[in-house]
Amino acid sequence: MTAVGIDVSKGKSTIAVRRPGGEVVLVPFQVNHDAVGLSGLVKTLRGIDGDIRVVMEHTGMYWRPIALALKEAGFFVNVVNAMLIHDFSDNSLRKIKTDKADSMKIANYALVFWQELREYSTEDETRQLLKTQSRLYERTQSAGVALRNSLISLIDQIFPGANYFFGSIPRKSNGHVKWVDFVKRFWHKNCVAGISLAAFSAVYRKWCSNNGYKFYSSDAEKIHRSARDAVAAFPKNDSTKLLITQSVDSLNAVYDALYVMRGEMMRLASLLPEFEVVMSIQGAGEITGPQLMAEIGDVRRFTRKGALVAFAGVDAPPFQSGKFNSKSRRVSKRGSPHLRRTLFQITSILLQHSDPANPVFQFMDRKRAEGKHFYVYMVAGAAKFLRIYYARVKAHLEVSYTGSDNAA
Repeated sequence: MTAVGIDVSKGKSTIAVRRPGGEVVLVPFQVNHDAVGLSGLVKTLRGIDGDIRVVMEHTGMYWRPIALALKEAGFFVNVVNAMLIHDFSDNSLRKIKTDKADSMKIANYALVFWQELREYSTEDETRQLLKTQSRLYERTQSAGVALRNSLISLIDQIFPGANYFFGSIPRKSNGHVKWVDFVKRFWHKNCVAGISLAAFSAVYRKWCSNNGYKFYSSDAEKIHRSARDAVAAFPKNDSTKLLITQSVDSLNAVYDALYVMRGEMMRLASLLPEFEVVMSIQGAGEITGPQLMAEIGDVRRFTRKGALVAFAGVDAPPFQSGKFNSKSRRVSKRGSPHLRRTLFQITSILLQHSDPANPVFQFMDRKRAEGKHFYVYMVAGAAKFLRIYYARVKAHLEVSYTGSDNAA
C-alpha cells in the first residue's frame, strides 16, 4: 500500500508518499503544473514499487491538470472533497498549516480509508463545459442585478416610476427588458411631460414599432400622466442623458451575454442522455434544467438518494449525545451552494404553480398546513425534489446504457 497525497494549489502541487506504519517513501516535494513537471512526476511515481493510489483535494479547478495527467498515465486517482480532509485528524494536537503538512495529511487519509477510495473517472467534456457555463451565467447574472439596481437608483431621480411601466420579463429574441430600452429613449420625465399626449403617443408608437414592442394606447396615457405627476431631481441636460445611456448600455450588454449563455447552456444540456427526462420534471425550465444537470453531474456517481441530498447540503444530520437527542436540527449546508440556489428557485416555481398533482408541491403544502416555517418546507421540498430526480434520472441512464451495451 503506497499512498500519494497531493496538496493542490494554483500552478503547482506538493506531493508526499507514505506507507503504513509511518514509513515516508518520499518527503514532500513540489511539482509545477506544466509539461515538464507533470511528466517528471509520472516518471518518479513509476519508479516506486507497490499498489499506488493517488489522493488529492477537490480544490477549485486547480486539481484537473495533475489529475488528468496521472489518470492518463494509468494511476489510480481519487479526488476527495476538501471538507473531508479538513475534518480528518492526523493524530496530532498541533494545528499545522503548510503545504508539506497538508500533503502528508492527505497521504495518511488515503491509508486510513484505503478500501473506501473511489477511482476518479474523467468527467464527460460536455458536462464540464455545461458546469463552467452555468457558473459563468451565475456570475454574469449577479453583475446584471447590480447594474439593474444602479439604473433604478438613477431613474428614481430622473423619471420616477419608469421601471414599473412594463413587466420585467426578458424578451425571447434578445433577452432585453422593455422598461430598460424605454428609458434609453425617454431618458428624462420631461421627454414625455414636455409634449402633448397626442405627440407622445405618436413618438411612442413609432419607437415600439422600430424596436419590436407592442403598442397600447392605454400604456401611452398611463406613462404621460405619470410623467406629468413626477418630480425630477436632476435637470434635463447632456450629463444626465449620458448617465442614463451609459447605464442602459452596460445593462443591455449583460442581458445580451446572458441571452447567449442561456442558448449555449440549453445546447450543451441537450447533448446529455438525461436531457429529456430532466426537462420533463416540473420546475426544470430553460435555465434551471441545465443548471441542475450541470451541478449534479452524472447521478450514478452517488450511491443512494441520501448521498445526493447530502451533496446539496439540504440534509439534517442527527445530533445525539448520551440522553440528549436533538429534535430540531439545521440543514448541513455542507454541499454545493450553487445547487442549493437552483433548488430554491425550483421550489419557488412549484409553489407559484401550485399544481395539486405534483408530489413535491403536495409535500410542501402539507408541511405548510402543519404550520412549518417557510424555509423549513422549502428545504424539505428541495430534498424531496432531489430524491425524485435521482430515481428518475438514474433509472433512465441505466436503461439507456444497458440498451446501448446490448446493441453493441
